Amino acid sequence: MKVLDLVRYYGDIHGFTAHSIYRATEILREMILNSDIRFLSFTGNLVATGLRGILAQLIDEEIFNVVITTCGAVDHDVARSLNPESYLKGFFEADDKELYERNIHRLGNVFIKLESYGPSIERFTYELIDELLRIKSVWGVRELLYEAGRKLSKDPNSILGAAYRRNIPVYVPGIVDGSFGTALFTKSRISSFKIDLFKDMGELADIVFRAKSSGALIIGGGISKHHTIWWNQFREGLDYAIYLTTAQEFDGSLSGARTREAISWGKINREAKHEVIIGEASAILPILAVYMIHIKRSYIKTS
Repeated sequence: MKVLDLVRYYGDIHGFTAHSIYRATEILREMILNSDIRFLSFTGNLVATGLRGILAQLIDEEIFNVVITTCGAVDHDVARSLNPESYLKGFFEADDKELYERNIHRLGNVFIKLESYGPSIERFTYELIDELLRIKSVWGVRELLYEAGRKLSKDPNSILGAAYRRNIPVYVPGIVDGSFGTALFTKSRISSFKIDLFKDMGELADIVFRAKSSGALIIGGGISKHHTIWWNQFREGLDYAIYLTTAQEFDGSLSGARTREAISWGKINREAKHEVIIGEASAILPILAVYMIHIKRSYIKTS
């Protein structure tokens, strides 16, 4: 059975997560065909898995043209480009004290060699800043990540590399919350390098205000989710919205909030098409990705 046939079959199940996936694919299809601004929002943990290549392909195929993510996503993208063998298959029940003694970080059931993470990211960042200081001393985060993507662009699985190749902006509102951001800070203490966060905000404002129609696939929660829906409230909300999450809403968290709650804030339009898929991204995103790539390529062939 092809993935497209599987998705259609999900539509006949008429219940639970399968039907949510089917509904989401229908909304994503309409978003791809109708929206001029399409946001891809995701959390950093996903980039530590094989989903990194899928996210990069969704950008390379220009299915999405604005990316909002976390500093952790930048960290893992850089580390995996520089040290592709440093991310290992592990297990949740590992002895974390033993891992610490062996200089191995654990992210769920992914093991990451310490020397290939923090120190490697710091060296990459310092070298990048040394290059950029020859041009100017104050940089917007999006500008900075574009230049990082230039250095990673030979890696077909790099998210920043794909964004560089397609000139798609990547926004990271929490840029200091990770190894890359900490390296920016320490470098700024010994050089004239500075970050202009407001420059990114101005660019996002221009994007949402000029959008005729905007849609978003939001994977996970946290700051990347909120930043995406927050900016869209200034244009009366997203017209299409898909959440893919495992978070619960009973604690009032933003991560667990459903699309219907965003309507009360004006972050999703009252007339928008929206769906929440309750499920784990590594199992569900590949299905959505195959569907979206098929829709985009079919549209290009017929247009």
